[in-house]
Amino acid sequence: MKRFLLICILLFTIVGCASPDTPTIRILFIGNSYTYVNDLPKMFSKLAKSGGQRVKTAMSARGGWSLSDHVKSSETLGMLESSTWDYVVLQEQSQIPASDIFREREMNSAARTLVSKIRDAGAEPIFFLTWAHLNGWPDMGLMGYDAMQYQINAGYYGIAQELNAIVAPVGVAWSSARGQNPDLLLWQADGSHPDEQGTYLAACVFYAVIFHESPLGINYRGNLSRDVAEMLQTVASRTVLNIP
Repeated sequence: MKRFLLICILLFTIVGCASPDTPTIRILFIGNSYTYVNDLPKMFSKLAKSGGQRVKTAMSARGGWSLSDHVKSSETLGMLESSTWDYVVLQEQSQIPASDIFREREMNSAARTLVSKIRDAGAEPIFFLTWAHLNGWPDMGLMGYDAMQYQINAGYYGIAQELNAIVAPVGVAWSSARGQNPDLLLWQADGSHPDEQGTYLAACVFYAVIFHESPLGINYRGNLSRDVAEMLQTVASRTVLNIP
């Protein structure tokens, strides 16, 4: 028995050992390739476990899908209704939140429907505020990253305020990280999808939002260097929790 306790103490120190009293938080991620590239739910789970948390995640995500696609998906709705979730994450297609027209035509109505279904199922919705494309959206007059990010922020915060829902401000943290280190690689070569550093930053933001704790100091860092992981942990902490 003493040996077991010693092992558990060592595991807690090295990788995080959840207390037997720690509740399991169940999270369903609904989105598209921004969610499944690098497997954000799995990376978040590893980060949470390393931080001494218990989580169970699932994902309904298909390439290019919007929230309106998920509203019409029997698979997504079946996942939502077939299990008990604590949180359900909603990630819109990358461009729709940056357009007033597309927000009104597609995003907001779908978000209202999904949030209603999520709350009927006893869960809390979280909007996954995503990052802008590296080069903006020139076809819609958004010339560069900053212009597109500004509109994405407005889109997510607008519907979240209307529905009194939580926001995971990944795109805001992305802006901060990029501002601190312009050479930081957050996008893949397409200037749209996240590389591992971008997904890790997203996982850190979700950790801070869901557990109301800083991820700073958590040992799990994927394939990132310690310095880069700690920098991204710090950015997430400051963005979500206003920790200096």
